[in-house]
Amino acid sequence: MTVCGIAGWYRRDGRAVAPGIIQAMCDTLRHRGPDDEGVLTDRDFGFGMRRLAVVDIAGGHQPMRTATGRYSVICNGEIYNFRQLRQELQRLGHRFHSHCDTEVVLEGFAAWRDALWPKLEGMFAIAVWDSQERELFLARDPLGIKPLYWTRQGTALAFGSELKALGPVPELDFSPDQQAIEQFVTLGVILAPRSIYRNIYKLPPGTQLRIGATGAPAIRQFWRLSLAPQEVGTLGDAGWIDACRTRLLDTVERHLIADVPIGAFLSGGVDSSAVVAAMSRLSSQPVRTFTIGFAHPRFDESLIAAEVARHLGCIHRVVTLRPEDMAPMLAQLATVYDEPFADESAIPTWLVSRLAREDVTVALSGDGGDELFAGYRRYRSERLLNSLKRLPGAQLVLTSLSHLPHHAFGIAGPRWQHVLKLAHDSALTSVAERDLAKQYRTSSAVLLRLWGDRLPSPALPGYRRWAAELFGEHLPTDPLLAMLYADTTVWLPDDMLTKVDRASMAHSLEVRVPLLSHRFVDWAATVPTSLKLRGNTGKFILRRAIADWLPPNILDRPKQGFAVPIAHWLQGPLGEHALEIWQGSGIEDAGLFARGALYTLLREHRTRIADHSRIIFTLLMLAYWWPTKLTR
Repeated sequence: MTVCGIAGWYRRDGRAVAPGIIQAMCDTLRHRGPDDEGVLTDRDFGFGMRRLAVVDIAGGHQPMRTATGRYSVICNGEIYNFRQLRQELQRLGHRFHSHCDTEVVLEGFAAWRDALWPKLEGMFAIAVWDSQERELFLARDPLGIKPLYWTRQGTALAFGSELKALGPVPELDFSPDQQAIEQFVTLGVILAPRSIYRNIYKLPPGTQLRIGATGAPAIRQFWRLSLAPQEVGTLGDAGWIDACRTRLLDTVERHLIADVPIGAFLSGGVDSSAVVAAMSRLSSQPVRTFTIGFAHPRFDESLIAAEVARHLGCIHRVVTLRPEDMAPMLAQLATVYDEPFADESAIPTWLVSRLAREDVTVALSGDGGDELFAGYRRYRSERLLNSLKRLPGAQLVLTSLSHLPHHAFGIAGPRWQHVLKLAHDSALTSVAERDLAKQYRTSSAVLLRLWGDRLPSPALPGYRRWAAELFGEHLPTDPLLAMLYADTTVWLPDDMLTKVDRASMAHSLEVRVPLLSHRFVDWAATVPTSLKLRGNTGKFILRRAIADWLPPNILDRPKQGFAVPIAHWLQGPLGEHALEIWQGSGIEDAGLFARGALYTLLREHRTRIADHSRIIFTLLMLAYWWPTKLTR
């Protein structure tokens, strides 16, 4: 591969699919794959692709067909173990005419049908057409690194790497989903299988969709995260740490396969530093690294990243994000994501992707380390809450404090803010509900003010309803494992990986995430929890594994990530811009929100009555989407 954009349409009614429609679908994805294109039609079926050439640049043209013509395939992504699978298939008698992983996928499907998917190590969204049985197969990688949308309307099924790819298909309905809007305003993202449109869905990670000439699509899961931490045992801490180091080097090495320039994002945090340090040990050339700086010093980690880069001998570049850059950048981001998306870190991710694409075609990222090895602060908060509950009389105190309004957080000192948040969390009965509550963009009280008598659902705050919908019976009973499961299977694909995919693909940059090879994830699931969260230190095992590779004390800093000074910026011109976009969108005229709600939130934010930055930014991104997308 790499093909970075795929699309297709199965009419299933005997009428022919025009190649021009498939071409138009693929043209919407040109930014994902500027190097090559290809279309195949077979009566009432057609699919096509846009390619960003990374491996076997001269070959690997798609769609690719078997010698018999029965199977055709288009693939978006990379398969890192394709050489091993190729050797296995050659022993079975399969012959190859290229050096690309796409042909391995094609011959692998011919040999094993849909038993192929668990054998693939990589990131992928794949479509296979069986012309003999008139069946279409769609599959998405286990962690959801690559996106895939689909819709079945009438007799037809259409799919694409992005929502915009479905636009050229005639007679599709793009009516917004009211519950998806509610979910977005509350959480800042829209979670699979929903999209912002009714009847258009995200194929969940690790699943296959199969549909024939008649009948409904059948979806089955071929991979599920199984958290089964072992005891430290005879290996001891040192043995587990050595294993982590070995497996880190192995997964990074697999992700370095490319026939084009390759680099890495470097924030200066544990995860990106781990990936870059491993790359440096595996490469004979200096690693090219890229980072974002901020004019606001409290959020700027560029000096830390530069220190790591110097220590590792990297060729390092930095670009600084300034408040005056925001307005035009947000307008571009709104078109990139197709549906509302309010993760503020999309801003620096978009900018660092643009910077990296000037020098490289592929960049490695450290995404996944927090979810695999308990890096987020909320893991420590959950452990502290459970410890407090065991103290005599603590539950009574927590219950009393939980009745204080959320705006009390803003006037309390930092320590009391933490206690008040713990108290509010304690009122929720399950770890799934508490995990959802931690993701909320604002308090339930503010949401009620925002919607007023237009409240779309009587179920707010909705923790229990959404917890049941998202997790069902799959959450482990152990609180820490439950949070790790939720973060890896829900928030990671629908927030973190969505953010990276769209921001990077907008610049025709392929981003690889070596920590999220499902082989590495399966191993990480066995790591003892005491080696993930030890005392107040998250990612303990990963920190220890790479400590000798990095400058002294670099890993002792508190976690920052791609944090953005959005609260500060909204107190200035960006706040005026948000109000202008909101008022110009006509969103209040639709009767969904109380009039003047955003103005009130901005006034309270600027006068520091409360920090409303996250909900204001969420409403801004909804307003950007509203007038352009509802008329499609």
